[in-house]
Amino acid sequence: MTPPRSLPVFAAVAFAAATVTAQQQAPPKDDRQSFRFRSAVELINVTTTVTDSNGRFVSDLRQEDFRVFEDGQEQPITHFSNERVPVSLGIALDTSLSMNGEKMSAARDALRRFLGDLLDPADEVFLYRFSNVPELVEGWTTNRDRLLSRLSRIWPEGGTAMYDAVADAVPLAKSGRHRKKALLIISDGNDTNSATTVPEVKRQIRESEVMVYAIGIDSQGDTATWGQGAPRAPRQPPPRFPFPLPMPGGGGRPPVTTPRTPGARRGMDDRVNAFALRELTDDSGGRTEIVRYPRDLDPATENIADELSKQYSLGYPATGKADGRWHSIVVEVRGSAYRVRARRGYVATP
Repeated sequence: MTPPRSLPVFAAVAFAAATVTAQQQAPPKDDRQSFRFRSAVELINVTTTVTDSNGRFVSDLRQEDFRVFEDGQEQPITHFSNERVPVSLGIALDTSLSMNGEKMSAARDALRRFLGDLLDPADEVFLYRFSNVPELVEGWTTNRDRLLSRLSRIWPEGGTAMYDAVADAVPLAKSGRHRKKALLIISDGNDTNSATTVPEVKRQIRESEVMVYAIGIDSQGDTATWGQGAPRAPRQPPPRFPFPLPMPGGGGRPPVTTPRTPGARRGMDDRVNAFALRELTDDSGGRTEIVRYPRDLDPATENIADELSKQYSLGYPATGKADGRWHSIVVEVRGSAYRVRARRGYVATP
């Protein structure tokens, strides 16, 4: 018979074994940790979107269907997933005066559906607005009701500091707790008030894994009329109006000259700058969509939500080039005419 004093030893061994098993089976706190747990070395993460010739998303491909090249050299794909994963998503909304009226109403409606119906409840979101300056309306949250309540209290005013807003939003997007990170910009005009330049923002985006999407409303014929919409808050300095406004008795109102920040763009018209938006989005693996009418915001945001749910996650071991330079990435699908969109490279930060 086993002496009674051996029972504590047996119990201790059993407890230790149970503890190890529990630690091995414990779920990760978020998908960033699970990704790191499965990878023995640092990975380069490449979120990839595949569409057919009709623009429909292709979501049934396998790992062996893909090839990934860095600086022209094929890399081994050691991580692959085609499952929908949570996303940390930032929204930067243009609230300049030109968004008054139908545009702001359509933007609110589209974002209500986007946030309330199209995103997953596990997705976290933040909201920036930008007019003369960017302003964080709501930080990271999964509370859609609170975010939408704050959105409903936003009214258009002032100019357009879009690049400053993106420069503020990208670092916040990088801090998201989910591995997939994205930023959505909604704007109807050119930048008029930013101190930040396009190359500066582009460099910032290249140094992150944030996918940037943009929806530009290029409705040149839609104009806001003085007195429409909600009362405007006092503005200091006064805004630069994007077009002559009607005066009582006919005629046009002379344009108002507004003091701008040192980086403001002079001599540029106020239509949405599709080229500048694509400069911000395309390297990241995101994209720019230009819509003609405010009512098209809803299907545009729906399409982006659909894309975020039907992407592939690829990973390959980092090559160890901590040289501070840009390294190109090309993703291909073997033997197909599919269109493949992914981040175009990364900066190997020392």
